[in-house]
Amino acid sequence: MIPFPNKKYQIIYADPAWFYNDKQESLGTGGFGAGIRYKTISMKDIYKLPVNEIADKDCALFLWATSPLLPEALRTINEWGFKYKTIAFAWSKITKNGYWVTNMGRWTLSNIELCLLATKGHPKRISKNVRQLIVNIRSTHSKKPKETRDRIIQLMGDLPRIELFARPPKDLLFEDESFRGWDVWGLEC
Repeated sequence: MIPFPNKKYQIIYADPAWFYNDKQESLGTGGFGAGIRYKTISMKDIYKLPVNEIADKDCALFLWATSPLLPEALRTINEWGFKYKTIAFAWSKITKNGYWVTNMGRWTLSNIELCLLATKGHPKRISKNVRQLIVNIRSTHSKKPKETRDRIIQLMGDLPRIELFARPPKDLLFEDESFRGWDVWGLEC
């Protein structure tokens, strides 16, 4: 893992490696939890990350949250020094053949992930026509649609920005145009 950044950003985009505390995840015995696929982080350690220190005085935070951990995501926003505003994006997952993805949810079959929007200070949006709904193919576990980064820039502008908990293969980081202009930090960087 690379050291936590020490510069200021006006856009912070994060997909924390949430720990679900599932039986299979804790034991490493299978199942569908994130901990089977990559190293997860305790809520306490996520809350302690010095995100407020890298946030400029006017900053927008885009935070991916799963439905079962929505309360923890909202607390993360507060712990990092931001104020919740709205749901920036709702990603409805489809297969490469165009069928709706249905995962085992906690109560209902799960199909969406939410990207919450929070602010510190008074960041300005530059576009009023960025759509909330993203319908895109689900690929590898936890990989978010590339178009999310494009929509963030369309909404906020070409500002200093970082993706926290980025999981791109290093060799693709410089080839993938959706990462152009983004600093990245993560357990797999």
